[in-house]
Amino acid sequence: MHNIIFRDPVFDGAADPAVIRRVSDGKLFMFYTQRRANIDCPADSVEWCYGTKIGVAVCDEADKWEYKETLDLGFGENATFWAPEIVFDGESYRMFVTYIDGVFSEWAGEASIEQYISPDLLQWRRVGRVEIESARVIDPCLFPLPSGGWRMWYKDEKRGSRTCFSDTEDFVSWRSGGFATDETPQEGPNVFALGGYFWLVADVWDGLAVYSSDDLTRFVRQRGNILPGIASHADVFVEDGCATLVYFTYPEGGRRSAVAACGLKAEGDGLKAVFPVESLSTNG
Repeated sequence: MHNIIFRDPVFDGAADPAVIRRVSDGKLFMFYTQRRANIDCPADSVEWCYGTKIGVAVCDEADKWEYKETLDLGFGENATFWAPEIVFDGESYRMFVTYIDGVFSEWAGEASIEQYISPDLLQWRRVGRVEIESARVIDPCLFPLPSGGWRMWYKDEKRGSRTCFSDTEDFVSWRSGGFATDETPQEGPNVFALGGYFWLVADVWDGLAVYSSDDLTRFVRQRGNILPGIASHADVFVEDGCATLVYFTYPEGGRRSAVAACGLKAEGDGLKAVFPVESLSTNG
């Protein structure tokens, strides 16, 4: 059960997708981790997950996702970037992305979240590091708070790989808020609003755990995961009251991964995956 919408034409390892519509012309942009799935390295090495850039695909006039480029985010040839998050603040687009200095054969390296700003989703300028008191934070997600300002959720690998959060009013100063969920390790949190609730979905390495909240602070987990054995690190694109789950998956097993999509439907205090999806284009 795969509704594949995009494969990276360079390394065939598209992962960690984030989708946003450009305000100026309505075009859909996808940003993703360009894992180097087809490089030659030992079977027990994760080198192919390092040295990665952020890829960009655009939904073209033929309603298909087309690869455009990778972003030059600085830091040199050995820079590793993972899991982009893109938001529009009313004036500019802001990217929050995991940065690791170096390429490793095992899961290693200190990780931080870097912030960039753009007027058009194409040209990006570095703002600086998001100051969080941890040596390894990855997978940022942002959502505006009803009272003003923004909240960022992320995986803190120094705190049991739990989802933690920090708040900001100006994208410069950040206040730690502690745990958002703390009952199980997870990664790739994504927060959105649908059907009168706030939701958090997170990758638990067997599909996606789902949490609901009415205040963006206390999240309650629903029974069962979405797309167990299929979906990894997802984004949720909400438009006109309809939600699309955009996730990465391994269609043939092994390292090679692709971006897929399905609909999401809120039923009471739970979420359910719906096939087929009609709100995002496919490329066959």
